[in-house]
Amino acid sequence: MQHQWEFNFETNDFNDTTQGHLEKKIIDLLKNEKQELGIFMSYYFRPDGAIAENVEVPEKVTFHGEWKGSILFKFEKIHFNACLNIHEQDKEKMEIHFNIQSEKEKLVLTGPYWPERGPDEI
Repeated sequence: MQHQWEFNFETNDFNDTTQGHLEKKIIDLLKNEKQELGIFMSYYFRPDGAIAENVEVPEKVTFHGEWKGSILFKFEKIHFNACLNIHEQDKEKMEIHFNIQSEKEKLVLTGPYWPERGPDEI
């Protein structure tokens, strides 16, 4: 499985396309959307019954070209089940790739590819 998430990312003021300007704009957007980032990352842990919370947006973005790159996020993976009296928290990291689609004014985040396990043979 691999998930994608899109954010509106205005590119009309891109007369300054230096990586420093883009980096600041990306980080500011993601800091404002921390809750949605948690929802996006939670899709990866849903089969385990966990969610991602308290996402830390780093101050550094790694560029792999003019309009794409990756970001390493830290967050807490939380297992919670009141009926079974479970509340566990683990620190996790996830590298998310991004692609700026200037024509659509979108910032597209793509999570890691985690192959799904097929049925076991008897």
